[in-house]
Amino acid sequence: MLIRKLFKFENAHIVRDCTTQRCSENIHGHSYKIEVLLESNYLDNGQMVYDFGLTKRYIKELIDSFDHGITLWAKDDAGYIESMKKHSNRWIELPVSPSAEQFSRVIYLLVERVLACTDMRNGEREVNLHSIIVHETETGYAQGFSEDAHSELMGKIALEDIIFSKQVQSEWSDVGLWNKLLNKEMIKNPKSV
Repeated sequence: MLIRKLFKFENAHIVRDCTTQRCSENIHGHSYKIEVLLESNYLDNGQMVYDFGLTKRYIKELIDSFDHGITLWAKDDAGYIESMKKHSNRWIELPVSPSAEQFSRVIYLLVERVLACTDMRNGEREVNLHSIIVHETETGYAQGFSEDAHSELMGKIALEDIIFSKQVQSEWSDVGLWNKLLNKEMIKNPKSV
């Protein structure tokens, strides 16, 4: 069975080297809609694949990290990156350009790691991430699957190369979340939310 949870955030970026000059030469923003699709052949004790309330913790917090921030590409102009970090407390630096396609891959890897590190406590079994859909506009989206997220043909993404600003991390319910995920430490789902 497949379930879907929708998240939203506002974010600014530049997508260097794309064909559209407005996008490649100017900071601009989007009202993103992110669909997280989870699947399992089993239901938990509440007869659910995965309680939507549980997605409001670490999955939502990581996706919300992009809200009202700027997403930077680590290979962009060093002066531009420095200036953006100087003038914004909420930023994320990625090892890939922040296109909708790359957002789907990055968010896939984030959610995948959260699920892999989660100690399920209500009978959830074999809950897997099916895909991530990133709606950048009302008319355009990118859908990323496991093979896309892990494809070096599309640019290597190591979680260690994703950097969240101090302010972003300070807003998480667990300020040590990123280090726990990078070290593959188990995080426990609450018994109730």
